[in-house]
Amino acid sequence: MQQTKLAVESSVLHAAGTALSRGLNVRHIRFMALGSAIGTGLFYGSASAIQKAGPAVLLAYIIGGAAVFMVMRALGEMAVRHPVSGSFGQYASKYLGPFAGFVTGWTYVFEMAIVAIADVTAFSIYMGFWFPQVDRWIWVLAIILFLGAMNLLSVKVFGELEFWFSLIKVVAIIAMIVGGAAIVVFGFQTGDGGGVAPGLGNLVNHGGLFPNGFEGLLAAFAVVMFAFGGIETIGITAGEATNPKKVIPQAVNTVPVRVLLFYVLTLGALMSIFPWNEIGSSGSPFVQIFDGLGIPAAPHILNAVVITAALSAINSDIFGAGRILFGLAQQGHAPKSFSKISRHGVPWMTVLMMGGILLVGVVLNAVIPEDVFVLIASIATFATVWVWVMILASHVAMKREIKRKGLPASEFGSPLWPVASILTMAFMAMVIVILGVFEDTRVALYVGGTWLVLLFVAYKMWVRGGGLRRAELVDETAQMPMVKAT
Repeated sequence: MQQTKLAVESSVLHAAGTALSRGLNVRHIRFMALGSAIGTGLFYGSASAIQKAGPAVLLAYIIGGAAVFMVMRALGEMAVRHPVSGSFGQYASKYLGPFAGFVTGWTYVFEMAIVAIADVTAFSIYMGFWFPQVDRWIWVLAIILFLGAMNLLSVKVFGELEFWFSLIKVVAIIAMIVGGAAIVVFGFQTGDGGGVAPGLGNLVNHGGLFPNGFEGLLAAFAVVMFAFGGIETIGITAGEATNPKKVIPQAVNTVPVRVLLFYVLTLGALMSIFPWNEIGSSGSPFVQIFDGLGIPAAPHILNAVVITAALSAINSDIFGAGRILFGLAQQGHAPKSFSKISRHGVPWMTVLMMGGILLVGVVLNAVIPEDVFVLIASIATFATVWVWVMILASHVAMKREIKRKGLPASEFGSPLWPVASILTMAFMAMVIVILGVFEDTRVALYVGGTWLVLLFVAYKMWVRGGGLRRAELVDETAQMPMVKAT
């Protein structure tokens, strides 16, 4: 009887996508999540958020970071219970129904594609700092070919590459925080600060904490939530983690807090060095500010760092979208060719598809280079928030099933259940409403609504057979020692 059960579980696990190579350890996973969540949104997009809200942007990042942490705890609980590569796409299919899984999976692929296009756009802008005479689209094409090749290698090689990419930018952020604090404490005068001395007073001396009112704070959430997009990559790594019950809780518990601290402390330092309304007037605000310190090599060093950050983010984007596509193919929600595995344990067809999608970035940068980032960021925010809402809804359905069937309690339970989950879903709904209120982000709702309609039509026309059934996932709760939630 036990052998039969194990055989069935083995079969289901294989169908869920565990044929992928398990080569990612906690070091890889922790820094991969940082790779997606600390990148373009901080180094380039933060300037837009600051201009919308002023110093109040710090409050926006605190609120947004708290909401994202609750999403991650919900996802972490499901990932420990069902460590599969399809992650939240398969969780939605199991607990909300096959159509929900189809929409969630494909919307995440859409999100990663849009975010990756934003990232390659930012990369081309950074390269323009050194090579202003070279067209942006040339850099976009070059980076697509390079990272596409990297993602076709084994997952362990990919994990190592991502680790070093992320380590460089994390060290740079820490140096920025320490250096900024030293400048504020000792009162050094920056090179182009317009005579304004650095200090905490800059947070309130230029229109107050809310120079653009409460409306400015709300407007900033569109960019803030875009910046946190990609953190859900942690859940996707469960299918390739060497010990998901250990590494997923560790990554979930540490990364969101670190991301929040990096954003709040870093931007606080930036706005203390210079008045908020002088930040981001050209290129990355980090390059602009360090250029103002009068250190000749600083802008070039920092530009190299933000380029590394963009490479890291694109790397994680390609990985995340590819693994979700792999899970969709296993469920019958995508062409079977996406489930093909290379001899290195990599779903190579999904990597090629992401490379093809990113070629759109080449066209966009050639046609509308000045407007592409804001447009892409707002659309990506809609897709990101939609995926997070589906993660939370799947988690609520799972908790209800656990209670209804009397299943064992989760090993990595979400805190403050159910109040925190309800408040987080309400916040996500508010962000979607905000996208429609402001004119420069309203296009995100038009594109997002059209996308959902197209998915509905595609599901009705093409999904057949096993794709119409809920995902069957093995509950691994009682198979290993309890993991203490902290």
